[in-house]
Amino acid sequence: MHFDLWMPTANPFATPEMLAAVGAEAEARGVHRLWVGEHVVLFDRYDSAYPYAEDGRIPIPPATGLLEPLTTLSYLAAHTATVRLGTAMLLLPQRNPVYTAKEVATLDWLSQGRIDLGVGVGWLAAEFEAVDVPWPRRGARTDEYLEVLRALWCDDPSEFRGDLYQLPPCSMFPKPVQDPHPPIHIGGESDAALKRVARAGQGWHTFNRLPDELAAPLARLDELLAAAGRSRAEVEITVCPYFQELTPDRVEQYAAAGADAVAALFFAGGPDDVGPMLDLLGPCLERAAAC
Repeated sequence: MHFDLWMPTANPFATPEMLAAVGAEAEARGVHRLWVGEHVVLFDRYDSAYPYAEDGRIPIPPATGLLEPLTTLSYLAAHTATVRLGTAMLLLPQRNPVYTAKEVATLDWLSQGRIDLGVGVGWLAAEFEAVDVPWPRRGARTDEYLEVLRALWCDDPSEFRGDLYQLPPCSMFPKPVQDPHPPIHIGGESDAALKRVARAGQGWHTFNRLPDELAAPLARLDELLAAAGRSRAEVEITVCPYFQELTPDRVEQYAAAGADAVAALFFAGGPDDVGPMLDLLGPCLERAAAC
């Protein structure tokens, strides 16, 4: 079983020195992958409900925000050599898909094939308004944008014609190092998210689930994969316990429940805190390696 870290890259804590320390220490200790999230803007007041907190509020302090994920991963790529680097989750329907394809392909090229692209449909309607993207049909927009990414990464010339996006015949280079493209991990807990995994995903990334909460969605995913002519062997199941306690026994329970990777929520106040925090996670990392 893989052991990953999920890092809330919030300022002022995610300094260049802290990120470099995380990359070096994680690589030295055998961490498989580093995940970072995305919100381009946040709001003091909003109507949408954050799905992973009982009060519906995202747990980010005022006057702070997340670093842009692909830029952050580029920095981490330059300070590491083997650890994989992923987004969890890139808010794909908010972004221009052509620029996203170019940025991810460039990052895969520069990291020598170490990128995992996790995508989500988003939950914060006000953020869509801020970037001038319609909130309705964001799931359909995500599906079309995934097809645009695939066309740009895999085809030459590349072309796509959908209801929400038109890509005229064009060429994009460099192509990603990974063949046929960086693995796409779908984030989300809904049936629509599981259907998207079955159609287009190489991974499902789920948050805030305990081991005994995996059986039902994985059974449903198996049904959807079978209908698409695929199997679970083609999909990596990653669980981020989020604020749920993570212990070595729980790591083993996740593995037994069908998870292929567990992503521990990782906080560090500064570079000097990185080693001690990873020391605390050491028994979980060791148990994952044994599963």
